Amino acid sequence: MNPAQGERAALVFLVLAAPLPWLVDSGTLVHFGIMVFQAATLGQAWNILGGMGGQFSFGHAAFFGAGAYTTAILQLRFGVDAWSGFFAAILAGAVVALVIGLASFRFGLRGSYFALVTLAFAEVLRILANTLEITGAGVGLLLPLAPGLERLQFADRRGYYLLALFLCAASLLVARAVAGSRLGARLVAVRENEEAASALGVDPFAVKMRAILLSGAMAASVGAFYVQYFLYLDPHIAFGPQVSVEALLGPIVGGPGTVAGPLAGAFLLQLLGEASRALAGGATGANLVVYGIVLILIVRFLPGGLAGLARARAERAGAGS
Repeated sequence: MNPAQGERAALVFLVLAAPLPWLVDSGTLVHFGIMVFQAATLGQAWNILGGMGGQFSFGHAAFFGAGAYTTAILQLRFGVDAWSGFFAAILAGAVVALVIGLASFRFGLRGSYFALVTLAFAEVLRILANTLEITGAGVGLLLPLAPGLERLQFADRRGYYLLALFLCAASLLVARAVAGSRLGARLVAVRENEEAASALGVDPFAVKMRAILLSGAMAASVGAFYVQYFLYLDPHIAFGPQVSVEALLGPIVGGPGTVAGPLAGAFLLQLLGEASRALAGGATGANLVVYGIVLILIVRFLPGGLAGLARARAERAGAGS
């Protein structure tokens, strides 16, 4: 399966998944779909920067949390409507990405140094959120339950399902557009050899800044969705390491740098996570153990992820014929 076929398969999957809540009478299955779409969108945000651009971030929770807290604070403290709060959250994610990008790329940080900087920013934001009164400190923020489209709250999960699916589809289309654009080609060039790309006239700083701004905005939209769905937020949820791990794990498992990879990886990981929780009797952290095992196996035996496996099988089938 080539990348174009994978993209088409992902889009077909989303189209076929759209009517699911009206075909099955299972709140659990609908919630599972919401979690898959949320994880896939977050993974796609990471994928643009880390998969296509090779700038591995360990702190995408900084963008997620910035978006989540922005919309929650605007609604609770200032009476701003949820729609305006949602778009403000996306802008907040871009602003945080701008700060991190300037602090990192302007000084030539990359590789493990860039990864540590992103991790440090997420931790600093977590500490701030844990102490500031406007964020609710360690207690967190609780949005009142008031279903209504103007408040981005729905009477049942089907509304949230469609919103999560829309965000996932939008992220996939954005990634597809980036991959087929000059920015995508320049990101790949920077990822493969930054010095050679620079010698050919590519500006690595400008390319990486565009990628991190887009990535930050997309991740922040997931944070804003999270708040509207769960109606509660605290510093550990917003800026905790689990968010950053989830952001990078899906693309790595599905195929870093591919458009369909984050969706495939998110689906597999959510499926394994639910299975592990069921087998462990709902034990806390069981899914994280499974995620760790899967990551080790993927890095060791399938560095190209599921997309690499599909591509290798297609090549072998072609050679055999």
